[in-house]
Amino acid sequence: MKYNITNKNLAPEGKKRIEWAETKMPVLRLIRKRFKKNKPLRNRRIGCCLHVTTETANLMRTLKAGGAQVFLTASNPLSTQDDVAAALATDDIRIFARNGESRREYYGNMAAVLKGKPEVLIDDGADLISTAHKKRVSGVIGGTEETTTGVIRLKQMEHNKVLQFPIIAVNDSLTKHLFDNRYGTGQSTIDGILRATNMLISGCNFVVAGYGWCGRGLAMRAKGMGAQVIVTEVDPVKALEARMDGYSVMPMTEAAKIGDVFVTVTGDINVITKKHMLKMKNGAIIANSGHFDVEIDKPGLRKITRKKRTIRNSCDEYQLKNEKKIYMLAEGRLVNLAAAEGHPAMVMDMSFANQALAVEYLFNNCNLQNQIYNLPQRLDQEIARLKLKSMGIKIDRLTQEQRRYLSSWKMGT
Repeated sequence: MKYNITNKNLAPEGKKRIEWAETKMPVLRLIRKRFKKNKPLRNRRIGCCLHVTTETANLMRTLKAGGAQVFLTASNPLSTQDDVAAALATDDIRIFARNGESRREYYGNMAAVLKGKPEVLIDDGADLISTAHKKRVSGVIGGTEETTTGVIRLKQMEHNKVLQFPIIAVNDSLTKHLFDNRYGTGQSTIDGILRATNMLISGCNFVVAGYGWCGRGLAMRAKGMGAQVIVTEVDPVKALEARMDGYSVMPMTEAAKIGDVFVTVTGDINVITKKHMLKMKNGAIIANSGHFDVEIDKPGLRKITRKKRTIRNSCDEYQLKNEKKIYMLAEGRLVNLAAAEGHPAMVMDMSFANQALAVEYLFNNCNLQNQIYNLPQRLDQEIARLKLKSMGIKIDRLTQEQRRYLSSWKMGT
């Protein structure tokens, strides 16, 4: 089977949208130009589990330009853009992804990618890599991971000594998490909330659960739109940072009583529980922008619900047994992808440049141990330099005198 998509006739619209995203991805374009000329991935097989968006499509085209045979499935059942999937199918990308697919189909599509005998796995959340381990797939020489959640899972595999091949933690590249997680998640999460609710952010109590890079970006954007931002945290250093950044900080049990909008961005399970939901105001809105929908206790919500209905696209109304109504967006899945279009192409340009170079690095360095690695700093800085150049920005360079000073322990005042 070459593909499993919703409708191949959607391809023309998908192609136009992919082309638009490409205009905002100059760094990836430069890498594709080099890949097309040198073919560093010739006859290689790459299996990918990513959000099927226009930005991902440009990464797939870059890998293919480098000579690779590419297999792609979705890392979230609700994030696939069906027109993009159709366009990729016509580009001879082996794609297995449909918006709204069931859990069974989700893992069936993942199995289809693994049947292609990929040598490198590109993952977003570590489902593909963990599945490859469970199924004892052979022939994989390495993998890359896009997200904080996935890196956490893979580090646990490394700690438990079950990791069977090296992983490049793309998420931990500075040009990824400092920009994609902060600016991309911040903007796209607000976009998803607005599309699902058409609410006014200004003046509301906006609760951000988790103050990692995604939480920082989301809090910044909500504050910029006039919200009163409340942060909940379990890490004392991050909680202190949130307070010093000007936000209210309190436990979720307290925030639940006063919040109007709640967004989880922690990567952990049951951050908002039925105990919290019973304390919420009538009309409270709950969303998730962490990787998996387990951040919200959906089974617990069902137990305290008297009646449920879909009131808007990506917005479900729950009438609770205490007669209050709360609203959950995008079924608790990634609201920025399920209710909107995900991160802007300009920021994904850096993230997917990291992915492309990480794959090339893995094929060129076959002596790596079965552990988690960061992409070399020189590649991270090269991506930043290319991005600055595309924005028309020039920066200073160290003089020889300055280099000598920084490398010497003898020179002082």
